[in-house]
Amino acid sequence: MKDQLFHSLLNEEVQNFGQVKTFASETVILQESSYIKSIPIVIKGSIRVMRTEEDGREILLYYIKPGESCIMSFLGGIHNETSKIKAVVEEESEILLIPVEKASLWIKEFPEWTDFIFRLYHKRFEELLSVVNAIAFRKLDTRLLHLLRQKAELFQTHELIVTHQQLADELGSTREVVSRVIKQMENEGLVRISRNKIFLM
Repeated sequence: MKDQLFHSLLNEEVQNFGQVKTFASETVILQESSYIKSIPIVIKGSIRVMRTEEDGREILLYYIKPGESCIMSFLGGIHNETSKIKAVVEEESEILLIPVEKASLWIKEFPEWTDFIFRLYHKRFEELLSVVNAIAFRKLDTRLLHLLRQKAELFQTHELIVTHQQLADELGSTREVVSRVIKQMENEGLVRISRNKIFLM
């Protein structure tokens, strides 16, 4: 897939300067407040992008899927700013790492790269608006069901191996509240639960 992301001269640049690495599930590849050295492009697998609140709770912002990158890492990197987000590998992933200085330089040299960045910006902006709307206007049960469906689509399965604590972290809630909502959803026939597994009905 690395060879299919870009074409012509830009692809040669990616081949010469990009580095492909494999990361295990739950590996933190970018911490908040750290300086950004490279821009990740997912080749295989997925990354979840999180934001930590002042009280220590976390909330999921979006997933990075194959062929996509993290626009917030890109913007922070080219301005030499520290990261405002945390990026965690959702499942074992193969990731192409582009040096920040090259990612910045390519904007001036390759319209194809600029178009890639702008399309990502538009996609992430819409996703962040959805997060804001969900927090402001949707009840937790609706947000939780949406998150479970996102994961089902991501992993291509209705049998999700996930703990209530993980879901609480991604929703910016507590394990106790999430467990109560999941139990309610089970009573309504929306899910079936077992130890560290949730079956979407």
